[in-house]
Amino acid sequence: MPQPQERTSRVQHLLDRVLLGVPPGDSPVTHVERLRPRAGTTVGWPEWVPTPLRDRFVARGVQRPWVHQASAASTAHAGGSVVVATGTASGKSLAYQLPGLTALLADDRDRVLYLAPTKALAGDQLRSLLDLALPGVRAATFDGDTPLAERDWVRAHGNWVLSNPDMLHRGVLPAHARWSSFLRRLRYVVVDECHSYRGLFGAHVAQVLRRLRRVCAQYGSAPTFVLASATVAEPAASATRLVGVPVTAVTEDASPRGGQTFALWEPPLTTLRGEHDAPVRRAAGAEAGRLLADLVVEGARTLAFVRSRRGAEFAALGATRQLHESGLAELADRIAPYRAGYLPEERRALEAALSSGDLLGVAATNALELGLDISGLDAVVLAGYPGTLASVWQQAGRAGRAGDESLVVFVARDDPLDTYLVHHPAAIFGRPVEAAVFDPANPYVLGPQLCAAAAELPIRPDELALFAAPTAGVGGADEQAGVAAVAAALAQLVAEGALRRRAAGWFWTRHRRPDVDIRGAGGQPVPVVEAATGSLIGTVDAATAHATVHPGAVYLHQGRSYVVDALAPRAEPGPEFGSEFGPEFGSDAGRRGGAGGRDPDHRSGASVALVHAESPPWSTSARDVTDIAVVAERDGFSHGQVRVSLGTVDVSNQVVGYVRRRLDTGELLDEIPLDLPARELRTTAVWYTIEQVALDAVGLDVAAVPGAAHAAEHAAIGLLPLFAVCDRWDIGGVSTALHPDTGHPTVFVYDGHPGGAGFAERGHAALGAWLRATRTAIAACECPSGCPSCVQSPKCGNGNEPLDKAGAVTLLDLVLSHVEPAT
Repeated sequence: MPQPQERTSRVQHLLDRVLLGVPPGDSPVTHVERLRPRAGTTVGWPEWVPTPLRDRFVARGVQRPWVHQASAASTAHAGGSVVVATGTASGKSLAYQLPGLTALLADDRDRVLYLAPTKALAGDQLRSLLDLALPGVRAATFDGDTPLAERDWVRAHGNWVLSNPDMLHRGVLPAHARWSSFLRRLRYVVVDECHSYRGLFGAHVAQVLRRLRRVCAQYGSAPTFVLASATVAEPAASATRLVGVPVTAVTEDASPRGGQTFALWEPPLTTLRGEHDAPVRRAAGAEAGRLLADLVVEGARTLAFVRSRRGAEFAALGATRQLHESGLAELADRIAPYRAGYLPEERRALEAALSSGDLLGVAATNALELGLDISGLDAVVLAGYPGTLASVWQQAGRAGRAGDESLVVFVARDDPLDTYLVHHPAAIFGRPVEAAVFDPANPYVLGPQLCAAAAELPIRPDELALFAAPTAGVGGADEQAGVAAVAAALAQLVAEGALRRRAAGWFWTRHRRPDVDIRGAGGQPVPVVEAATGSLIGTVDAATAHATVHPGAVYLHQGRSYVVDALAPRAEPGPEFGSEFGPEFGSDAGRRGGAGGRDPDHRSGASVALVHAESPPWSTSARDVTDIAVVAERDGFSHGQVRVSLGTVDVSNQVVGYVRRRLDTGELLDEIPLDLPARELRTTAVWYTIEQVALDAVGLDVAAVPGAAHAAEHAAIGLLPLFAVCDRWDIGGVSTALHPDTGHPTVFVYDGHPGGAGFAERGHAALGAWLRATRTAIAACECPSGCPSCVQSPKCGNGNEPLDKAGAVTLLDLVLSHVEPAT
């Protein structure tokens, strides 16, 4: 076995290999962090663990549990809900397997429900349970891949059922009478990788779990919750908010960890010029593909995480092309992409090949981030910041899982946040991980979920507290405020005719069950159909359809290119949540930072994009116009000539045209107008206003304000994910030299979800630090007048005009001089 010094030298050799041929002064590596190895601490097996179960784990090589495993397992065995929030490969699965399997060995009529955010993780857990070969334990999956013929068996006989929140929401709870024997004996509910439930999706999952508790109570059970999470801030509070019952946290990680070399990597500038002649860096995905190939040449088993499905395909393709060109075809065959959308058998084959070492390199989306037991990897490449520090450490933890030294390379994308991180390593290595952000009381979540609950069982007056959303615990003022919010939502639904109030409670009034999309913001996806054949090519979110599949748009799917002929209403639109309810819960505004909403001409779920196969030498991007109106200020403070506010806003967004650009150079070819209706979104925003007299004093007259405010807005959107658990595509912004509702120059940043998802609130709470990081990122960028690394935005509907990089720094200095003393 290699000694520690030999393993460290091996990792240094890998880093030297990927820098081969790079002049020392031109190194893309901006920082190298050495993370020390850590020894593990074990404890004796808890007395309540039956001998056959203990012997099975000992035979697997688990001689004694880590301290955190035993602590969390014992809490759950005693009936206390618990969350174990420790690092990657720390053995969190043992914390719920011990109490769950102990219960099944004592009485195989008991039941355990395991919920995972990905099918890969559920499949991995199933293999782990089956390998134990315990008598009386009947583990089985119940998800979209489960054949119909097997579902009845799982429902009737499975006592450890592995599923996901989507299937619980659509397949179990609406059919709870058929699951009555399972729910009646449900002892434990395992919520794995619970930190992944954030934003609007997290809010929906929180209410789905409350509906599960409610149905279980109907059948006489009260299951214990065992949650597993990456290392996150405030795990007990987040877990309590997710499941609605008090949860104890176990956070001290007693597992061993191998040493790690972590390199921050900024891709070099290319000779290409982008929008407004801005310099362009080599794409992070292309750089990740090159690194993947170099590491595979050295025999390093490597996993490259890429942000998109398309990016994963291209990174793997780039790596294999490089190896073919180097005459290493045998190695090229040992690289593959991995992403969602593959057939189940394809996923299983790739997972097995990676675990066994048959595959040396894989370019993957975050589908391989969570929990899958892949041990012995030598290196991980992160192509772009994955959105949270928790995800950074989850992805980095895929390497060195056997305790060996490993290499991690974080490759920055050409955007403000990634550029900031590679030049400010303390923002990664010196900062605690974030807390999950989600709001179960969001009215655009609470209303639909109350309807779903009422369709399952009438809601009794004494159940309102169950749907409340505690923020710091359960009970007291928090619970009272939550109950009031639930009562208000029920009254609104009664007024709209969705529910009927009777003495016994609230009853569902429709014949059809409510169709609630827990991963979106309402509205069915828009199908993309090949007009000539009628074949379904794919789907896009309803809220993004106008921007992505407008007439003339180039649409990419699995490496093939199509051009959209029309975005037309469907002849027979399917059922949609928004069509059955009033406007309060009918909005289809959703993700990706733009406004969505009620759309009488192209209603969410009622449109279809008709396309034909074509590969034009250009790409397309939408141009849009966004207006924002202040509905109500919920919180705010003034300091001199600057005021900072948090409140409710109405956002109106209209796609008015699109541009075509050459694929090879990015050169603008033309701009084509479109006539599409506006979309509307009521959401939450944080904004700041500045009196013009203060701007005049620092040299920003009325003519200079639009470019300065616009550039500051773009950069602030790019940096907010550093402080709120979101993606820049989850938020939007508007800046104006004179807003009619504030009477002053104003910069808004808003949540791209109906009602808000908690991101604006985090920005408001951390405004000083957020804007300070924004100012630093702009000022530190080496470009002369603005580029994608600082103030240009890939989703700007105005073509990144006007932008004033220097003016943005001046404006932010002014705001910070007023705001920071008050924060």
